[in-house]
Amino acid sequence: MPAGVLPRPSRTTPSPADGIPRRRTRALALTEARWAGAALTLFLLALPLDLTGAPGWTWGPLYALVYAAGGWEPALSGLRELREKVLDVDLLMIVAALGAASIGQVRDGALLIVIFAASGALEALATARTQDAVRGLLDLAPATASRIAADGGEESVATGDLVVGDVIRIRPGERVGADGRVLDGASEVDQATITGEPLPTVKEPGDTVFAGTLNGTGTLRVAVERDASASVIARIVAMTEEASRTKAPTQLFIEKVEQRYSLGMVAATLAVFLVPLLLGGDMTDSLLRAMTFMIVASPCAVVLATMPPLLSAMANAGRHGVLVKSAVVMERLGQADAVALDKTGTLTEGTPRVTRVLPLAGSGLTADALLTLAAAAEHPSEHPLARAVVTAAQEGGLPLLPATEFTSAPGTGVAATVGDHRIAAGSPARLLRGPAAPDAPETVEAAAAVAGLEETGCTAVLVLRDGVPAGVLGITDRIRRDAAATVASLARLTGGSPVLLTGDHPRAAARLAAEAGITDVRAGLLPQDKAAAVREQEQAGRRVLVVGDGVNDAPALAAAHIGIAMGRAGSDLALETADAVIIRDELATVPAVVALSRATRRLVVQNLTIAGLFISVLAVWDLAGHLPLPLGVLGHEGSTVLVGLNGLRLLRASSWRRAAGQGGAGPSGSALPATAID
Repeated sequence: MPAGVLPRPSRTTPSPADGIPRRRTRALALTEARWAGAALTLFLLALPLDLTGAPGWTWGPLYALVYAAGGWEPALSGLRELREKVLDVDLLMIVAALGAASIGQVRDGALLIVIFAASGALEALATARTQDAVRGLLDLAPATASRIAADGGEESVATGDLVVGDVIRIRPGERVGADGRVLDGASEVDQATITGEPLPTVKEPGDTVFAGTLNGTGTLRVAVERDASASVIARIVAMTEEASRTKAPTQLFIEKVEQRYSLGMVAATLAVFLVPLLLGGDMTDSLLRAMTFMIVASPCAVVLATMPPLLSAMANAGRHGVLVKSAVVMERLGQADAVALDKTGTLTEGTPRVTRVLPLAGSGLTADALLTLAAAAEHPSEHPLARAVVTAAQEGGLPLLPATEFTSAPGTGVAATVGDHRIAAGSPARLLRGPAAPDAPETVEAAAAVAGLEETGCTAVLVLRDGVPAGVLGITDRIRRDAAATVASLARLTGGSPVLLTGDHPRAAARLAAEAGITDVRAGLLPQDKAAAVREQEQAGRRVLVVGDGVNDAPALAAAHIGIAMGRAGSDLALETADAVIIRDELATVPAVVALSRATRRLVVQNLTIAGLFISVLAVWDLAGHLPLPLGVLGHEGSTVLVGLNGLRLLRASSWRRAAGQGGAGPSGSALPATAID
C-alpha cells in the first residue's frame, strides 16, 4: 500500500456522508413486536375456522390465546397505572375488548386486540429506531487496546478498563481506543465519524485523538485523557438516550388533557349504556353501542401524534451530525425567529493563524523572542487564538518554555510567569487599561501597532511583559465556505438577518460580517455582554437561536431560547450548556435542523387533525346511527397506525434532504457553494 494512503474501510465503516454506522433494530427483537406477531398469527388461524362454521371448540381457544398474547402486557401496565390513580388508555382498550367478548362479539374483540397490539409494537419500533443511528457510534470503539506498561511492555486490555493516564499504542489501520493526546509518532487519522472532515487529519505530538476514529499508516503513542464513559462517543450516546426520555410541551399538554378526557370518556360510555336502558332499550344493543363508543372515542391516536415524529426527527438529525438533546429542543428549534452567531469557530473555521509578529522598539525583543514568550503563556489555554500562537511557535521551531501561575479571564486574555517575567497576552482594549501609563511610549507604540493590524482585518493580541507592552501579534481566521449560504438561509427562515456577537475587534468583526452577509455586528463583547444582548432580544418578544463554541459563549447559549454548539472545537462548557450540538462542525446543518423542526411541527398538526377527525366522525356515527363494532375497531386502530406511520416518515433520508433544501444546504447536509467566498 502506498505511503500516506489509508487502508480501505470495511463495509461497516461509515462514509462521511453518513457519518454514523447504520444500526437497525429488527422488529422481532422487540418484545412488543413478538407478542403482536403471536396475536396476529393466532387470529389468522382462528378466523377462517370461525367464518366457515367450524365448531366453537376449534376456534374459541385460539381467540382466547389472541386476547392473552396481545392483551396481557397493556392490561398489566394499565393496572399498575390505575394503582397510581392514573387511568391509562391501554386499560380502556382491554376493557372494551373484553366487553365485546362478553356479549358474543369474540371475533371483533380479538380484532381489536390484534390491531391494538400492532399499534403498540409500531410505537416501540419507532422509539427503538430513533436510537439506532447515534447509538451505532458505540460500534466504532474497539473492544480492546494495547496498553503500554511502565517497563515498556504491552498488554491487551478492554477499552472500558482504560483510565486517565494510561498510555496506549495505536498501530496502522487500528481504531483509536480512547480519547487522548498524542505523545509521539505521526499519522493521518480519519475522523469523519466524529468531526465530518472528509480528509484524514495529520496527528502529531500534542494533538488530540478521539475514540473510534481510524488510524492511517503511522504508529501513535497516546496518553488517555478521558475514561471510556466520558469519551466523545459515550457522551453523545448518553445525551441521546437522555433526550429520548424527555417530552415536548405539546406532548405534556396532551398527556395532561388525556387524563381528564379519559375520565370524561368513561362517564360518556356509561351514559351511552345506561340511558337507552332507562328508556327501555335492549341490554345487548346498549352494551355493544357503549363498547363501540369507548373504542372509537379513545385518544390512542392523539397520544401517538406527537412523540413519534419528534423522536424520528431527532434520529434523522443525529444521522446527519446534529445531536438534539431533547424532544423539547426539537420542538423549540422551529420556533426561533432571530439568530445570533459567534465569530471564531462558528462563522470561521476556528483555526486562526499568526500572520504578523511585531515586537515594540523599546522591548529589546526579537520577533522570535516575543513569539516564544507569548506561546509559553498561551500554552495552557484552550482558546483558538492561544492555539494559533502556540502552533506558530512550534512551526517556527521555537522552544516552548515552561510557565507557572497560569490564569485566564474570558474576554480579556491569559497571564503566566515565564522565567523571571510575568507575561500577559490578550485583548488590547482590556490590557492597555493596565498599570502602564496611557501616554507612555510603549503604550502609544502598542496602540498604533494594534490599530494598524486591525485596519488590515487582523485580530490583534497584545503581549505585556511585567505589565509593560512588549509587542503585538496579528492573527487572522478564515471564514467557513458555507457561512454566507447559511446566513442567507437563516435570514429566510426567521425573517430577519442574524446578528454577529463577538469579543473580537470591531474592524475585524465588520470585515468578516461583510463576507458572510451580516449587517448587525456587535463586537468587543465580554461573555456577560453577549448574554445581555440575547436577553435584550428575548425581552423584545423574539425567540433567539444562538450558535457558538467557546467558554465565553456559554452564558449566551444559556440565556437563549435555543442554543447550538459547534462540536469539533467547542469547549466542554459550551457543549454542556447548549441544547443541540453540531457534531461534524457543518454550519449548514443549522438552518437544515431548524427547517426539519418546522416540518416536524407541521406533521404533528397533521397527526392531531387526522386523530381528531377519526374520533369525531366515528363517535357521531355511533351515537347518531349504528356503527358496527368491527368497523369502529378498524377505524380507530387504523387511525392510530396511520398516525404512527406518518410520524415514522421523518426517519427517511428524504426528510432531511427536503429540510436541507429549505435551509439552503445540499442533499448530504453540506452547504451549497457560496460563490462570493473563496
